[in-house]
Amino acid sequence: MNSQRSLLIIALLVLSFFMFQQWQTRDAASTPGVDAASKPEPTNVLPTVGNDESSNLVPGTADDQPDSTSADMPLSTDAESGDTIRVRTDVLDVEIDLLGGDLVNAYLLEFAERQGEAERFNIMHRRTNHIYIAQSGLVGRDGTDSPNEPRPTFSVERNDFSLDSGDVLEVPLTYVSDDGTEFTKTYVFRRGDYAVDVRYDIANNGDSAKRVALYGQLRQSMVSDSGSMFMPTYRGAAFSTQDTRYDKYSFDKIEDRNLNQTTTGGWVAMLEHYFVSAWVPNQVGQNVIYTMAAPNNEAVIGFTSQTIQVEPGSRGQVEASLFLGPKDQDRLGELAENLNLTVDYGFMWWLAIPLFSLMQFIYGIFANWGVVIILVTLIVKMILYPLTKAQYTSMAKMRMVAPKMKALKEKHGEDRQKLGQAMMKLYQEEKVNPLGGCLPMLLQLPIFLTLYWVLLESAEFRHADFVLWITDLSSRDPFFILPLLMGGSMFLMQRLQPSPVTDPMQKKIMQLMPVLFTVFFLFFPSGLVLYWLTSNLVSISQMLWIYRQIEKKGFKGQKNKA
Repeated sequence: MNSQRSLLIIALLVLSFFMFQQWQTRDAASTPGVDAASKPEPTNVLPTVGNDESSNLVPGTADDQPDSTSADMPLSTDAESGDTIRVRTDVLDVEIDLLGGDLVNAYLLEFAERQGEAERFNIMHRRTNHIYIAQSGLVGRDGTDSPNEPRPTFSVERNDFSLDSGDVLEVPLTYVSDDGTEFTKTYVFRRGDYAVDVRYDIANNGDSAKRVALYGQLRQSMVSDSGSMFMPTYRGAAFSTQDTRYDKYSFDKIEDRNLNQTTTGGWVAMLEHYFVSAWVPNQVGQNVIYTMAAPNNEAVIGFTSQTIQVEPGSRGQVEASLFLGPKDQDRLGELAENLNLTVDYGFMWWLAIPLFSLMQFIYGIFANWGVVIILVTLIVKMILYPLTKAQYTSMAKMRMVAPKMKALKEKHGEDRQKLGQAMMKLYQEEKVNPLGGCLPMLLQLPIFLTLYWVLLESAEFRHADFVLWITDLSSRDPFFILPLLMGGSMFLMQRLQPSPVTDPMQKKIMQLMPVLFTVFFLFFPSGLVLYWLTSNLVSISQMLWIYRQIEKKGFKGQKNKA
C-alpha cells in the first residue's frame, strides 16, 4: 500500500461519512409544510401555568420554584393578526404585531437573501405558506395572554421607529387591563446587535395582587429542508438546560412527544443553516423549557419563567433576550452559556474550534477567506512536513527498486503468492517501507472533515468571495474549474509517485482515482476544493524538492545502478 491506496481509503471514508450525514439529516427531516394555497392563521398557542396559589412571594420578584407548565397539553383558539409597527436599526428591520406584541417579520440588513441581489435575508416572516415568528407575553392567573381569550392589543405612540444616530432604541407598547393595571412591553434594540431585550413592566393599579409568568416561544411551520448530500443542513429546534449543554429537537420529535423540562437558566432556539433565533430567559432563575405541535402543521419551542407577584400599588418587572441573526460564536457565547454551540461542528468540534480561531486571526490581516484557506493549508503542510519527508523518502526508495519489482513480476508471472513473498523479501533487503506513504495522507482526513464543518456552519463563509469567478466559498464552483484543476494536480502527483501495485485490476482502479475524485469534488463547497487543490500543489513541490535532495545524496546513482 502507498499514498495512492491511501487516497482510495480516504475516498471510501469520505463517501461513507457523507452518506451517513445524509441519512442522519433525512432521518431528522420533518414533514412537508402547509399547502401554499392556504394561509396559516395565527392561533393562541400558549403554555398554561398550573397550580398558582403558592404564597410567601416577594413582591415583584420570582418564586424559588417555577409553577408547573402543562406544555404537553397545548391550548389554542383562533386569533387574527392586528396592526403592525416597523422598527429599523443598522442591522435589523423588523415588524411587531400590536395584537400580542409579537415579532412577526425580520430582515437582516447585512445579509442578502441571495448573492448579488438587493433583497435582505428574511429570517422571520408571516407568509401565506410559511410562518416563523417570535411570540412572548404573560401567562398565569393574572396574565394578559390567555389560551381562551383574545390576546391584548397594545397601543404605541407611533408606527415607525428608527435607531438613527443613537446607540439604543426603546419601543414601548402599552396595555391597560379593566382594573387599571398597566402592562408595558418594551423592545430594546442596540446598534450593531442582533440581540433584542424584551421587558415587561407591570404597574398594579388594582385592588389585588397580580401573579404572572413571562413566556417566550418560537413558532415555525414544519418544512423539510435537509440540503444536499454534500451540504446537509439542519432546520429545526434546539435547547439547553443545566443538565443538557446542547441538544437538537427536530420537528419530528416535536410531533411525536412534547418536551417539558425545568432548569436553571437555559435557552431555546430555532436553527436555519447559518442563522439562529433564540429566546434567552433569566439565567439565574428557574424556567420551564417546552415544545408543542401547533395547528397548521407548526412547531413551537419556548420557555416560561418563574411566577412573580406584584402587590397592589407596586411595580414588577420580567425580561428576556431574543436573538435574531447569524451564528456569531462570540456574540452567542456572550448572550448565554452554550448558545455558541448552535454553531454545530459535529464530532470534529475539538479541532474545528481552534482551527476557526486561527482562520479568524488570519482573516483579520488579509480580509479574504480564500487567502485564509490557502494560508491555513500551508500551515498544515508545514506542521506535517517531517512526516511528509519520511513519506517521499520512502517513495524515492520505491522508485529506486522499481526495476527489481518489475523483474520479480516477470519472473513469477501470475503466481501471486510467490510474487508477494518475493516483494516482501525485496522490501526487507532494500529497507523500503511500502506503508510509509500512508500516514501523512490519512492525517489530512481530519483536517479535511474539520474544514468541511467550518464551511458548513460558520456564517462568515456564506457568500464569501475569493477571486474572479469564486464568489461563494460555501457553495460549489459554478464553472467546475477548481475541481478540474484539483483532478489535474492529482493526476500529476500520481505520475510522480511509484506504485508497488502489480495486479492489473488494482492498477486500473488507481489510475481512475483522479477522475473519481474530480467527479466527487464537483459538488463540494469551493472552499473545500481550494484547500485540497492547494494541498496537492504544495505536496507536488515538496515531492520534487525531496526527490532532488535524495538524488544529490547518492540515491540517483544507486537507482541507475539498479
